[in-house]
Amino acid sequence: MTNVFIDSDVCIDLLSGRQPFAKPAEILFSLADLGKIKLHVSSLTFSNIDYVLRSQYSSNQSRLTLLKFKTLVHVLTVDSKTIDLAIASDFTDFEDAIQYCCALENHLKIIVTRNLKDYKKANILVVNPETFIALEL
Repeated sequence: MTNVFIDSDVCIDLLSGRQPFAKPAEILFSLADLGKIKLHVSSLTFSNIDYVLRSQYSSNQSRLTLLKFKTLVHVLTVDSKTIDLAIASDFTDFEDAIQYCCALENHLKIIVTRNLKDYKKANILVVNPETFIALEL
């Protein structure tokens, strides 16, 4: 089974129904639901999702969505070492640096994101959802 780190933007696409990006996110999460891949996110992803969802939903609705979402993913810890690595990284965007370092610390070899430009310095495979789906199917 392929282990995949999912960036916050793809999770938000799924949960907010953000068009035209929701459909590839739905397919990706369906692959996980079918047991074909295992999806990993950092703990930081939950605050990112909640921040966006609160603009669409009530706080209670956002929390219920997060509770359901948590059943679809494996949550990885962002700890002091992850932050130190992100600070020392060459990444311009600090949030992406944290996500990348979290993936590395957990020995994941693939990151799926729509934000490819901020992962140019990555030493692992970084692809958008459509590319990953094409590789898996």
